[in-house]
Amino acid sequence: MQSKIQKGALTRTFKKPAFAGRSSGSRGRFPVRGGNRSGGGRGRGVSTSIHPSKFVNKAVITETVEQFVPEHKFADFLIDERLKANIIEKGYVDPTPIQDRAIPHILKGEDIVGIANTGTGKTAAFLIPLIHKVLSNPKENILIMCPTRELALQIEDELKGFIKGMGLYSVSCVGGAPIGSQIRQLRYRNEFVIGTPGRLKDLIERKVLNLSFFKTVVLDEADRMLDMGFINDMKFMMAMMPKDRHTLFFSATLSREIEMLIKDFLKNPVSISVKTQDTSKNVDQDVVRVNRGENKLDVLHSMLIQPDFSKVLIFGRTKHGVEKLTTLLQGRGFKAESIHGDKNQSARQRALKTFKDDKAQVLVATDVAARGLDISGVSHVINFDIPATYEDYVHRIGRTGRAGKKGKAFTFID
Repeated sequence: MQSKIQKGALTRTFKKPAFAGRSSGSRGRFPVRGGNRSGGGRGRGVSTSIHPSKFVNKAVITETVEQFVPEHKFADFLIDERLKANIIEKGYVDPTPIQDRAIPHILKGEDIVGIANTGTGKTAAFLIPLIHKVLSNPKENILIMCPTRELALQIEDELKGFIKGMGLYSVSCVGGAPIGSQIRQLRYRNEFVIGTPGRLKDLIERKVLNLSFFKTVVLDEADRMLDMGFINDMKFMMAMMPKDRHTLFFSATLSREIEMLIKDFLKNPVSISVKTQDTSKNVDQDVVRVNRGENKLDVLHSMLIQPDFSKVLIFGRTKHGVEKLTTLLQGRGFKAESIHGDKNQSARQRALKTFKDDKAQVLVATDVAARGLDISGVSHVINFDIPATYEDYVHRIGRTGRAGKKGKAFTFID
C-alpha cells in the first residue's frame, strides 16, 4: 500500500511499512479533525471552516530579497555598558526590526503595542531596555506575563544571558512546578518575575506576591493568553498594579478583543508593527490525504522513515491523543518525546531538551508548543490533527523554516 501527498499536479509517494494494517494503532484512535466532526478542548471546538487549500503553499525562493536595514546598532543604544558587553558576547550586532523600533521607545518609558510574528526577536526587544531600566533604578520591579511554562522559562533563560555578572535576579512562577520552591524564591529580592497567569494569581492570593510594587509589566503573546481563557486573570493582575505604570504589550494578531485590552491596559501607546506574511516564505506546505481503509499511523510511519525527516514536530489535538501517539511511535522504534499540559514541568523540560539536543527525532505536542518556543533545525512540522483555527496553523508551522532555513509542513486530511 502507498499513501500520496498531493501537490497540485505533482504527487509524492511514501511506501508503507511492511506491517501496514496490522498496527495496534487504528485510524479510529486518532481521528483527523475537520469536516463535520466535533472535538474536545478548553472551550474551542473543531474548526469546520479551514479549507484544505489553506494548507498547501509551495515555498518560493526568489533571487531578489528585500533587505532590512536597521536604523541602529546595539552599540548605538544608550544603555549600560555592562549590558552592551553581554549583548556583544551573545553575538548580537544588528537589531531585528522589532528590536530596532521598540527599544528606543521603551527606553523613553513609553507604553508600546508590538505586533510581530513569532521568532522575530521580540523577547530581546523588551528585555534589553528593561534590564537597563533596572540597572538605572535598583528599586524597579518587572513583571513579565506569558501564556505557557515553556515560554516563561525560555524568557528567563535569555534574561540570564543578558544579566550575567550584574547581580540581578529572577524567578519563574509557572504551573506544573512545585509552588513551594517558588514561594521560597519570592522571599528574596527578584528584579524580574516571569510567570503564567494562573500561577501568578495563585501566588497573589497566597499573599506571597504583591503587585503594588511592580510599576512595569510585559504582556507577551497576549493573543494566546486570551485564547487560553486567561482574560479574567490578566484583568485581575493588572488591577493589582499601580495605575501609573509602564506597560509593554506584544501580540501576533490584532483582533477586536486585543484592541479592547489595549484600551483598558495602556495609556497613549506607541504602535509598532513588523508583522510579515501569515506563513513563512521558507515553509513548503502540503496536505497528506488518508484514503478510506488506510491506517493513519502507518502513513505517518512511512513519512518518518524517510531520510530528510530528521527533526520532526508533530501536533495533536488532545493531551491523551498526544501521549498515546508518542507511545505508539516509541513502540515502532522511533525516538519520540511528548509535551502536553498533563506533564509536570520537569518532565516537559526534559522532553524539550532531548528534542533540542537532537537526541530524539520526534516531539509530539499539543498547541502548548505552537508559540514562542525557539527550537533550531526543525525539518518538518506535521499536523496529525487539524488545528482549531488557521491562526493556530500559522503558529504551528512557524516552528520550522526559521533563521532563513527552508522547512516543510504537512497536514493530515481525510
